[in-house]
Formats: sequence, structure tokens, C-alpha cells
Amino acid sequence: MTVNFVHKSVLLRESVDWIVTDPKGIYVDCTLGGAGHSHAIAEELDPEGLLIGIDQDEDAIMAASKRLEDAACKVKIVHSNFRNLGTILEGLNLQEVDGIFFDLGVSSYQLDTPERGFSYMHDGPLDMRMDQEGKLTAADVVNTYKEEDLADLIYKYGEERWSRRIAQFIVEKRKEKPLRTTSDLVSVIKAAIPKKARQDGPHPAKRTFQAIRIEVNDELKILDSTMETAVKHLKKGGRIGVITFHSLEDRIIKQSFKRMAKGCICPPELPVCVCGHKPELKKLKEFIPSETELEDNPRARSARLRGAIKI
Repeated sequence: MTVNFVHKSVLLRESVDWIVTDPKGIYVDCTLGGAGHSHAIAEELDPEGLLIGIDQDEDAIMAASKRLEDAACKVKIVHSNFRNLGTILEGLNLQEVDGIFFDLGVSSYQLDTPERGFSYMHDGPLDMRMDQEGKLTAADVVNTYKEEDLADLIYKYGEERWSRRIAQFIVEKRKEKPLRTTSDLVSVIKAAIPKKARQDGPHPAKRTFQAIRIEVNDELKILDSTMETAVKHLKKGGRIGVITFHSLEDRIIKQSFKRMAKGCICPPELPVCVCGHKPELKKLKEFIPSETELEDNPRARSARLRGAIKI
């Protein structure tokens, strides 16, 4: 089976230039996707270098394996969730690596493949699982969650001001029959949001779809602990880079890096430091897409790359 995993890599040059410091080093792409970033990283590595690619999407694994066949460096591809980064590296007998990269969010391929159910622009089953072996689907969320829980997650993960009303409309609609397709959900959301509020801004279903996708894939809860694991496995001078696409995940990454870059964490009222906490990161960097990239790829508009160096 051939998978046409087309995806324009965002902040590609910025990411590779930031992450790769040693052509003979070991680098981990925790969100392999179609291997856009990985392929560019591999091009910078010598035959002694090692690239490790991790992804929970089997379609991505197949596409990336094909794309990386011409890599001059050593390549190891792992089908797993990046929450298992520590276990993966230990399983490969690696305690430290030179660079770790994350490109968070959903890929263009996933959005543009209707049967994956990620897009409010295409009709497809309410799925949204990045890992097709996962049990929870978007249909489970919209058809079984209590109204209050639905409203809470749409507000928390989608920052949707009409969350209560959307949840109420979903629950009313599913009493008639279960919501099975993305079109079913989009029509309910459009009915719930007043017409005037739908006229400006992004697609009315964008925030709700984002919220449900985050819930299905447990995207945010694992980020902070995964950043700690990643930094723990970096060599001194090793680099981490994370691309985010919305404020919720960006806030988590920013706060996580700031915390690990901080020294003393004693209460301010103490006259001297007693915690002995040492900073783990330095040189916190931030990159955004250029105007040229935005013209070529409008989906990059909300992207932000945050980088840091292990002390």
C-alpha cells in the first residue's frame, strides 16, 4: 500500500539549523509524520550519524520509511507515541542524544484525508485518532460524554465562547440519532452558534474540532512531562526544538522551558537558597514563519518554534 503523505513542513530551515550541531550526532524526531523535517535533518548528517523517528500514525510510518530510504545516515523508525520517549531511548540503549524535535498538532495529510475525520471541511467518519489502534474516537466523545463534560472540554481545549450552547445542541441532537460524521457535527455547531457570531473569524467548527481532537489523542496532558523527559535525555549542549500551532500547547511549552531554565525555586521570603535547584536549560529561542513562507503555506500562520539548549 502506498500512502501519499503530502505535508508542507513548517519552519523547516529554522528547525534544522537550530537542532543539528554535530553531523555525527544522534537526533530524535518525535513527530515523524511524512519525514519532512526528518529528511532535512538526515541531509545534514554523516553516515555515522543516527536519526530516530517516532510516530503513532501507521500511515506516517509507511510514508516516512519510504522517504528516508535515501538517507546517508543511520535511521531507526519507531511506531509509538512520543510520551514513551524515555522508554524508546532506553530500549535503544541510548542515555543521551544531541537533539530532540517535536512538530505538534495535526498534519496536512491527516486534515486532507476525509476518512481520518479530522477536518470540518471534508465529510468523513467522526474518528480523529492519530493512532488508529487507539480506542477513543471523536464519535465516542460527542455521543457519550455528559453535557457538562462536553462543554468543559470544548471551552478548555478549544477556547470556544459558545461551548455551553454547542454541548447542549450536541446532546439534544444525539437523542434523535448518534452523530456519525464530521458533517453531522459541523451542522450542529453551526446551528448552536448565532448567525452574527459566525460571520467573522475562523470557521465556526474550528475550535470545537480542535478540542475534540485534543481530547481523543490526549495531546496536552502529556506535554509537560514529555519535555522533562526530553531534556533529561539531552547531552550537555544538546538542543530541543518544539513547533506549536495554538496558544494552549505553546503556553505549556513556554512555561515548561522557563521552569527548567530557572535556578532557585525557593519561596521569595527566604533570605538564602535552600532548594539547591540548578537550571537545566539556557538560550530560550523563539522563531516564527517568514512572510515568504506564509505566502507559500497559509497554514503556517499560527506556527511558532521554541528552542532551548541543555546546560
